[in-house]
Amino acid sequence: MLLPFFQWCESLWLGQFVVGSNWLFPVIEAVHLLFLSLLGGAVLVVDLRLLRLGLTGRSASELWRAARPWMIAAVAGMIATGVPLFLSEAIKCYYNDSFWVKMTTLPIAIAFAFTIRARATEDAVRNTARRQMLVGALSIALWFTVAAAGRWIGFS
Repeated sequence: MLLPFFQWCESLWLGQFVVGSNWLFPVIEAVHLLFLSLLGGAVLVVDLRLLRLGLTGRSASELWRAARPWMIAAVAGMIATGVPLFLSEAIKCYYNDSFWVKMTTLPIAIAFAFTIRARATEDAVRNTARRQMLVGALSIALWFTVAAAGRWIGFS
């Protein structure tokens, strides 16, 4: 049902421009991975704090406020670089299970980060250590799934 849309995506000028270049795809991919690293840092600094595994001298809410702009920039950068990567091989993505895992998990991870995880970093009484640890572990699991599925797209 979505195949005609994916065929149309792959026929767009941007995807064709990337395909027609010997060096553009790897350069965009490298920048995409740099944004992945930035995202990983922004996620892990807060999630490891929620798990009580790092930066215990600072509150989770303080770390979230500091990491949030970096996380937003990283997600925006990954989308900006991911679109031309996708457009250059949309039909391959259509048949790739890893692509669908990534695209299903990505909005869930983003929504989780800016709702449940954001609330778990608040210093309110209702945020028990157990709840914060569960939220941190779930966040890491979601973002790991997005990253691993994304990396696996190139290998399948």
